[in-house]
Amino acid sequence: MPFSSLGLSDFLLNALTDLGYEQPTPIQEKAIPATLTGSDILAAAETGSGKTAGFVLPILERLKDGLKPRGNLTHVLVLVPTRELAVQVEEAIRQYAKYFPQKFKSLAVYGGVSINPQMQAMRGGCDIVVATPGRLIDLYKRNAIDFRAVHTLVLDEADRMLDLGFADELDDILDELPDQRQNLLFSATFPKGVRELTDEILVDPVEITIKQEATIPEKLEQRAIEVDRTNRTMLLKHLLKTENWKQVLIFVASKRTANNVILKLSRADIAAKALHGDLSQTERTGALADFKSGKCKVLVATDLAARGIDIPNLPCVLNYDLPRSPSDYVHRIGRTGRAGEVGLALSFIDHESDSHFKVIEKRIKQKVTREQVQGFERSDEVPEELKKKKGAAPVKGKRMSKKDKLRAAAAAKKIWGDRD
Repeated sequence: MPFSSLGLSDFLLNALTDLGYEQPTPIQEKAIPATLTGSDILAAAETGSGKTAGFVLPILERLKDGLKPRGNLTHVLVLVPTRELAVQVEEAIRQYAKYFPQKFKSLAVYGGVSINPQMQAMRGGCDIVVATPGRLIDLYKRNAIDFRAVHTLVLDEADRMLDLGFADELDDILDELPDQRQNLLFSATFPKGVRELTDEILVDPVEITIKQEATIPEKLEQRAIEVDRTNRTMLLKHLLKTENWKQVLIFVASKRTANNVILKLSRADIAAKALHGDLSQTERTGALADFKSGKCKVLVATDLAARGIDIPNLPCVLNYDLPRSPSDYVHRIGRTGRAGEVGLALSFIDHESDSHFKVIEKRIKQKVTREQVQGFERSDEVPEELKKKKGAAPVKGKRMSKKDKLRAAAAAKKIWGDRD
């Protein structure tokens, strides 16, 4: 089934073509038409299943004929659990809205950075706001954002939001939103807390469940090289010069990392090109064309930008950074070893990614033998900052509930009253 059969306008289809999207994933195939009807959606879909496009594309389709936001209003609110996901989702929105028929504005807001630029960015209104709950509440309390025009609410990775202690913040936000709105809830799992959320906010939802199967090509060899995080680029340069790879697709976690790796490779006289969202369409198209034709031997890409890459007989995929989920891992390494060809999937494992790779192994039900390269051996000692991080409780998990805050305030008032 092509995207053109899902009820999307040409401005969206053109953007998808630019990104190399050919056919919708199962979640997109089901969620897009259902969302276009205006129904509430309850979808079980793992990270890496293509769910972002599954809700963003129909939202953009419905926004194209609507009124423009003004003041500090927003029409669509997307709640996510982490800063990284907020940035990623908002970046995807901008790419999908590239040919939007009128002036379009999206914004990612999250904690850990100054709130003032985010307040200023909300002036004049915003079509879509992607936010972490805590920062969104901060903006609302400062009258920097107005919820009265919200007609669509998306909860992305709802189970993770509850795991990170956002239940009270979600309640506060839901209390302030208009009663008449479309609600789209996406979650990898549906524990008790998520089920309670669905009962609270969804009205006669369309339920979608996508079961993803981790399928590894039969002739694909997986290798995992242990290396210190600071030595990954040096090891990469060594492998590119010593291994007889005709081509290699290198996956990194961010645009910044991609640019840094390209710079360091060029200093070692290793020609490589980047593929990420900050490049112009001409640059992305040229890099991909050169890689597909074989003119470019090394391509360093982020997951979002590399979505449409399909290279026949690609000999090697290298995970410089591990992906966020096992599904992403399967999707990445499945670009080599296709159609019965022999392929190699190589992953760098530093101390920070050690436990995450074990989760990936468990989910794909395969054990990948760890190895080390002489001269680039990983140190035996775990860095001190990782030891501290491992033993520390999540900051959000320490947040007091509303009831606890009220009790504490009442107790403090009583103490000071007694002193008076």
